[in-house]
Amino acid sequence: MAKPKKRFICQACGSVHHRWQGQCPDCAEWNTLNEEAPATVFSQKHDLSSGGRAVEFVALDKPGEVPVRQSTGLAEFDRALGGGLVPGSAILMGGDPGIGKSTLLLQATAAIARAGRQCVYVSGEEATAQVRMRASRLGLADAPVKLASTTSVRDILTTLGGMEAPGLLVIDSIQTMHSDTIEGAPGTVSQVRGCAFELIRYAKENGVALVLVGHVTKDGSIAGPRVLEHMVDVVMSFEGERSHQYRILRALKNRFGAVDEIGVFSMAQEGLEEVENPSMLFLSGRQEQLAGSAVFPAIEGTRPVLVEIQALIVRLQSGATPRRAVVGWDNGRMAMLLAVLEARCGLNFSSAEVYLNVAGGYRLSDPAADLAVAAALVSALADKPLPQRSVWLGEVSLAGEIRPVAHGALRLREAAKLGFERGYGPSELDGGSSKLKYGGLTQLANLVDRIMGGA
Repeated sequence: MAKPKKRFICQACGSVHHRWQGQCPDCAEWNTLNEEAPATVFSQKHDLSSGGRAVEFVALDKPGEVPVRQSTGLAEFDRALGGGLVPGSAILMGGDPGIGKSTLLLQATAAIARAGRQCVYVSGEEATAQVRMRASRLGLADAPVKLASTTSVRDILTTLGGMEAPGLLVIDSIQTMHSDTIEGAPGTVSQVRGCAFELIRYAKENGVALVLVGHVTKDGSIAGPRVLEHMVDVVMSFEGERSHQYRILRALKNRFGAVDEIGVFSMAQEGLEEVENPSMLFLSGRQEQLAGSAVFPAIEGTRPVLVEIQALIVRLQSGATPRRAVVGWDNGRMAMLLAVLEARCGLNFSSAEVYLNVAGGYRLSDPAADLAVAAALVSALADKPLPQRSVWLGEVSLAGEIRPVAHGALRLREAAKLGFERGYGPSELDGGSSKLKYGGLTQLANLVDRIMGGA
């Protein structure tokens, strides 16, 4: 390789010379020629300041065609997506094995295909006969879905390049795909990242809605490189307990909508069924009120969900170590509530075992559930039922104050719609528009007095 030539630049006039001189021949100034540092071989190879094509910039307010969302045929799926599938978007869906990811996507793919859109379903984990067997069981065998079983991204893109771009492309799953241009077994970081990049590029260039199914680790997070979640437009999590019939589809990232919307499904023999009123899944439906049971209006995105919180207090003999057990709520937050009830309200839980459960397998992380948990604990301790058809909401501070919560009016309206007659919460919340008999509480001691007094 030729040796880089030296250049001397005059600091007065800017002329360039290939050897040093005491006087600049152009401007006649003395001692103004300085040597320019020669470019190294690396910088010459990796200089990106030239050689590319000009990029066209577009004004932010330029009028243009807005992509039209397409419905998946499942209202709950559309709700979680923010209104439907956006052409050219990439969606990553994760969930525990056997939770129903493939069933949900097969139902959505069949509904879109029946609506007249071309759909391609590529399975890398199952043979086509196995997928057809599941489709037959779900009553979807007559749907015009193009089905294939392969793990080669080159074969997939070559086949898609020779046909009309589909409206929906499902890859089940991205961890089984491999590219022959990348070394490593399927599922490695380089393979997952490279295969996802090629598939996403095809989807963006052709306006195809792409759904990638992803495996999950033991803690429930999506397996593979974290950059995979940055590459896609939507990250969805399909959650639920196998011992319960309900499933929740939750958007963890959404460039086209809100990330706090959920879709609720119920697992039936014919597949996943939409649940229009999730509150009925988590309420027992009994007529008589029992001690230690409180109803809390939770909020998931813009959808209120009423759940039942159950508490049990078991008195122990002196000297025995009491046990604390929580299912569906934060263990540390219950310990804090027990401390506030003892310090601010004078109740004694130190010699009793405390058990707390959120019915139906639902998991709560909303601080507005503090008041409902406290009401269930006090009711169980006093062995007195709470007022019939009542809901409880409010955050409890360490000083025993009942703090305001978000979307309080929306929660109360949903409770009134389901037939509840009374609501208890922060005094700042106005429950008049919800058609409920609302009782405002300022201190946790007011709650104890109300329950103990039977009001």
